[in-house]
Amino acid sequence: MSTDSAMDEKEPKHQRRIRYKGTHPKTFKEKYKELQPEHYADDVTKIIQKGRTPAGMHLPICVKEILEFLQITPGQTGLDATLGYGGHTLEMLKCLDSKGRLYAIDVDCLELPRTKERLERMGYGPEILEIKQLNFSQIDQIASESGPLNFVLADLGVSSMQIDNPDRGFSFKVEGPLDLRLNPKMGQSAANRLKTISYYELQGMLIENADEPQAAVIARAIISNIKKGNDISTTTQLQKIIKDALKHVPHMRDEEIKKSCQRCFQALRIDVNHEFEVLDEFLEKLPNVLAAGGRVAILSFHSGEDRRVKKSFKRFFNEGIYREIAPDPIRPSPEECHANSRAHSAKLRWAIKA
Repeated sequence: MSTDSAMDEKEPKHQRRIRYKGTHPKTFKEKYKELQPEHYADDVTKIIQKGRTPAGMHLPICVKEILEFLQITPGQTGLDATLGYGGHTLEMLKCLDSKGRLYAIDVDCLELPRTKERLERMGYGPEILEIKQLNFSQIDQIASESGPLNFVLADLGVSSMQIDNPDRGFSFKVEGPLDLRLNPKMGQSAANRLKTISYYELQGMLIENADEPQAAVIARAIISNIKKGNDISTTTQLQKIIKDALKHVPHMRDEEIKKSCQRCFQALRIDVNHEFEVLDEFLEKLPNVLAAGGRVAILSFHSGEDRRVKKSFKRFFNEGIYREIAPDPIRPSPEECHANSRAHSAKLRWAIKA
């Protein structure tokens, strides 16, 4: 083999960037600069300064408030129970200053390796950071290896990069498969879930998981379409059914219809991922994994999550297991909400073990 041939085999072929119509990219895949922040840092910074979240990224919420409460010091052992994009993880690692150990878990088999690689490039490898693909209901498995934890953080719900990627099917705003699974390799998709659900079960799901005021109307429309043999396998197909049903409700404005679409997708996502059951199990196991004086902070994004966190913290406080709990939820500052619109609904609660 010639030297030139060997060189050709070693050098990767240059890939042209995705072309798009107009002056600005519109779809998720066209936003190549946002999807490669390590190569286009200035462009990504400009997007964040405009109050937007770059495609494929997730901006951590209430970082200052979380770190002020957790009081992380070098040498401690802690857990980020929801690794996601790794924003909170990175800030907690900085507090440890290369001394101690941080465990980080996530159920998402697609995003986890990307985040692990990103943090490794920053110098946070297995000597300080242990990353595992686990559901946070399995925190007892971490504690059996780590011993009692000094601090735990859980950022509930979905991350921006999951919502923005149409292939994941989390958003009603763009065409994609009606999936909604945090781990697409486990369980059934939302599309398959709808094929077997009854009217009363669907109505109850919309009320319990999302406090949807038009639950009966929406459930009736979805079940009617299923019985007629109409396919509901994409995000936009479900969105159209919801919008068409609500157009006939008196005094329903476009903004209210949009919020109902959002709540319905939330309710389905919670159902297919068993999010409330998983959260309840996590909250029940928490006291057993914390060291004496150990601190836990939990970010929630809707009333169903917050009610469960508040109830659990209060019960364990009354039983003397937690010595102190947040009297009221902490909300993101107006400045943070302006910089990151996805912070608006966040509530932070905390507890300290006796």
